[in-house]
Amino acid sequence: MKIAVIGAGAIGGYVGVKLALAGEDVTFIVRGANLEAIRKNGAKLIMHDGSEHVASNVKATNNYDEAGPQDIIVLAMKAHQLEAIADDLPKLIGPDTVIVTMQNGIPFWYFHKHGGKLAGTCVKSVDPTGKITAKIPADRVLGCVVYPASELIAPGVIKHIEGDRFPIGELDGSISERATRVSECFTNAGFKAPVLDNIRAEMWLKLWGNLTFNPISALSHSTLVDICQYPLSRELAAAMMTEAQTVANKLGIEFRVPLEKRIAGAEKVGKHKTSMLQDVEAGRDPEIDALVGSVAELGRLTETPTPHIDTVYALVKLLAKTMNEETGQVKLQKVA
Repeated sequence: MKIAVIGAGAIGGYVGVKLALAGEDVTFIVRGANLEAIRKNGAKLIMHDGSEHVASNVKATNNYDEAGPQDIIVLAMKAHQLEAIADDLPKLIGPDTVIVTMQNGIPFWYFHKHGGKLAGTCVKSVDPTGKITAKIPADRVLGCVVYPASELIAPGVIKHIEGDRFPIGELDGSISERATRVSECFTNAGFKAPVLDNIRAEMWLKLWGNLTFNPISALSHSTLVDICQYPLSRELAAAMMTEAQTVANKLGIEFRVPLEKRIAGAEKVGKHKTSMLQDVEAGRDPEIDALVGSVAELGRLTETPTPHIDTVYALVKLLAKTMNEETGQVKLQKVA
């Protein structure tokens, strides 16, 4: 199948290389150093066991017209980067194109085919102007939850850390022919990609941890185990998760894992820096609104107080604003 992967970063690069090695016709839509590196050397994947694989048959371009209509479009950038590609994305859409969204947090399409009084509501935290919803047809979308961890260690070079699960699902919960087709394509590439009948519930389960541990780690410069073992931060995380669970429950979502077990799972990961902490340390724009602001917004929509989430959201947004104004990064350094 013809597959366009927009964004050849940690996850997009991992997915694109594996699909290409499985024989799919993959085009990376990328810019800058990544574009030049992939054009020159192909895309390289270093697996967690140290084995190296190069997809030399992939195409790379920053021209959507050149790429043309695709069978599958994989949106592998962060949620706040979607608006920048919204005008060009329709150039990749053909009669039967499927769009697989791999963003963390609450997606722009959350209330599409949702049912109830909030059906069709635009989530302003992730789509403030409505442009994403207008330009990216939600009827083409399959939701996807990303569980693997990987890193872009050099232009065109991705290092896989762990995980291979990419569960997908139709927004209306149906087990459709196209979802099955995408699942089979991903499975053939070595991924676990079951078709779920409630993709939103799976998204909430991952988000439950992300909306708490990411901002707390970015503000405190602490790892997952540090947050979970320090009583005050563990208490804060639990309070935020309780608020989020109440919001989700009002939207018809039930969590299959108890709160304390979810925290214990994060603790077992150990001395891991969350992606938001890594962004803050590197001076990159952190992914705040999709992970934290969106849950606060859904709290307002469901008339659910979220004081702990609101407070942490305000603090981490201020940190991002200050970093942006100072063109700076924030990283702890040992004092000699």
